[in-house]
Amino acid sequence: MELAKVTTKLTSLQSPRETYEAVFLVDTGATDSLAPAGKLEEIGVVKEGKMAYELADGTVKEYPYGLVRIEFLGEVTAGRVIFGEREVEPILGVTALESVGIMVDSANQTFKRLPAIPLK
Repeated sequence: MELAKVTTKLTSLQSPRETYEAVFLVDTGATDSLAPAGKLEEIGVVKEGKMAYELADGTVKEYPYGLVRIEFLGEVTAGRVIFGEREVEPILGVTALESVGIMVDSANQTFKRLPAIPLK
């Protein structure tokens, strides 16, 4: 099965003219988004803290994170981005998707927009 991917642009909150754009793997199993640390540093993203994350193989690793503006599929949100390893494939996490009312149809790897974002 082919995995869903989407062109995503991250913008530094500290330097709004600086952006990083790439094709991100959409991972509904990941809470936060992730990008190569070097790319985030290039655009001026500030490390706000560290968080422990469980990796796909079950190991737990601590990563720094920052806050960015996130644009994809014609939508805009803001959120956490993890400073990943140098050659890591960028990941768009479920928090960014849900914050703009987009779900992934896992049967055919397409995106579905919710008619409304739940506030209940």
